[in-house]
Amino acid sequence: MPWGYGCGLPGTSPGARQQKVDFLSMTVSRPNPEAAPAASPAPLGGAEGAVPTGNSDLEVARHVLTTEAAGLRTLAAALDASLPRAVALLAQARGRVVVSGMGKSGHVGRKIAATMASTGTPALFVHPAEASHGDLGMIVAGDVVLAISNSGETAELADLVAHTRRFGLPLVAIVGRAGSTLARAADVALLLPAEAHEACPLGLAPTTSTTLQLALGDALAVALLTRRGFSAADFHNFHPGGRLGARLKRVEELMHSGAEIPLATPDLPMATALVRMTEKSFGCLGVTDGEGRLIGIVTDGDLRRAMAPNLLARPVGEVMTRGPMTIGPQALAGEALHRMNGGNGGTRRVTVLFVVDAENRPVGVLHVHDLLRAGLA
Repeated sequence: MPWGYGCGLPGTSPGARQQKVDFLSMTVSRPNPEAAPAASPAPLGGAEGAVPTGNSDLEVARHVLTTEAAGLRTLAAALDASLPRAVALLAQARGRVVVSGMGKSGHVGRKIAATMASTGTPALFVHPAEASHGDLGMIVAGDVVLAISNSGETAELADLVAHTRRFGLPLVAIVGRAGSTLARAADVALLLPAEAHEACPLGLAPTTSTTLQLALGDALAVALLTRRGFSAADFHNFHPGGRLGARLKRVEELMHSGAEIPLATPDLPMATALVRMTEKSFGCLGVTDGEGRLIGIVTDGDLRRAMAPNLLARPVGEVMTRGPMTIGPQALAGEALHRMNGGNGGTRRVTVLFVVDAENRPVGVLHVHDLLRAGLA
């Protein structure tokens, strides 16, 4: 459907409805609603490779996935200099990236906007039909518009695109046709490969085309976050809730500190050490030297290994295990869980990590239960 399509004004003759609208230096006709409808644009890649009728559900599902995967490979191979130019335009935005699209492209656009917003690129979705009824006011100087349309002839995008041209706003398009109105209007057009086929047996339902749109949106979002040096800590600022938010918490937010830290010196008798271990309820005891640096740990396992009639009379230094596993206060909680599970080259699983500063002095203690309460596992 070409841009500019609409009903005639009340009381006008069919001939009077053949209005001409000058749009971006191109003449776009408003067709007569009483005339026979124009043929719909051919689907992405046509119906080639459509799954034959009578196939099993499993065969159909595999056909869809392999067809869309092939489309993604074709898209990746077809990327050219237009992509870095699009990323540069989006990165230079002083305002927001405004994403818009109609129908299935609109659903994809909402997801792209959400992904960008959560990865450091301020973005929002504006429905093109609503834009024509006041929401154009949401698009202001400093914004960049990302318009999505497979055909490149989506009528509802006309006012929004005209708005970008009128106010000099950069326009990036994700579009399936190089010669389409949208592709010609855009500052940068990211083309979907024509040889990619819709996975629908009719070649009509948006399947492969929307998958490619979504993947291209992800590519833009990830390229932008890479340019910005977006970190896991930044990610946490936008994802404070749920398990993901918990994994991105800092160790210092979950650890026990001050008087709660179970500590002893190497010369402390085990009789006293056992009482202190019981009081602190962590099932272990950190051992520090004369300068307060962590040099060892006493755990339940150490007690079992050292079990003897003279255990209570022995000093802590004879029972402890040297070189305990530690972590810094600025480390992410997800990393702490990884270490507890034997990651980072660890040879054993532990339930407690001592949190130490740059001088290896204990500033806190973290138990696996603290991570569980925070929702990490």
